[in-house]
Amino acid sequence: MTAPAVPRTDGPERGILDKAADENFPVAPFFLPRAWREDLMAVYGFARLVDDIGDGDLAPGGADAALLGVPAADAEDRLLLLDAFEADLRRVFETSEAPRHPLLRALLPTVRRHSLTPEPFLGLIAANRQDQLVQRYETYDDLLAYCELSANPVGRLVLAVTGVSTPERIRRSDAICTALQIVEHLQDVAEDLGRDRVYLPAADMRRFHVREADLAAPTASASVRALVAYEAQRARDLLNEGAPLVGSVHGRLRLLLAGFVAGGRAAIHAIAAAGHDVLPGPPKPGKLRLLREVGVTLRGEG
Repeated sequence: MTAPAVPRTDGPERGILDKAADENFPVAPFFLPRAWREDLMAVYGFARLVDDIGDGDLAPGGADAALLGVPAADAEDRLLLLDAFEADLRRVFETSEAPRHPLLRALLPTVRRHSLTPEPFLGLIAANRQDQLVQRYETYDDLLAYCELSANPVGRLVLAVTGVSTPERIRRSDAICTALQIVEHLQDVAEDLGRDRVYLPAADMRRFHVREADLAAPTASASVRALVAYEAQRARDLLNEGAPLVGSVHGRLRLLLAGFVAGGRAAIHAIAAAGHDVLPGPPKPGKLRLLREVGVTLRGEG
């Protein structure tokens, strides 16, 4: 359902693009026009690569670092890699020099076709820089400010690529994207803790009497489950706030946006079905549940 409409290669970009199949939402489903699929995969390739740099998840061997002109001795320096990636991004917008990384070369036609601006892309880079410097968030508002950089630019790019951006649609899209980011954080509590990151607001942890040590347990305590349920409800409320975006567009784009909302709702259902115990591993929804949520979203229910 999310097969990329880009040529298959054996380069480092292949493994990055293949991660589209693991997302909670459809990235570039088959029912979209080919041009949209190519553009959405180009945007996804950028977003996935910058996240992989920030998370230290690049393929071993240093191929991406070499493409960006970073010496092998510095290939593990994430801030240096992000700086080099930003410099390569600026080649897309500001110079006649071709970008070095193949994923940025693939992005160049998309930027030109839709007159995209650099701000959403720079926001995603800024979010990953922040990940290197900020590992805890005191309040929910602090987390929302992070999502403004880490998630919302993606939705804004989808609207720009499909030519339907308006202030109201951007507002709804931001709610959906923030919700999807929060859901991903809930699914990945244990993995994030392993990276020394906690995206559960510290104020909420205190309210539910949850300590960081509780997040390292094999299974969640009643307090952790209550905290996860609380944050999941916040994400659900954001999805409901953003869901009218789906009804504001038509045709295949409507189905795509319904898939985004449905992916978040299905993931929240999977978390609830696991008793809000996310510590053994990320609860993932099945395809039938996803399809059911797509139907609910298209009917304007939920």
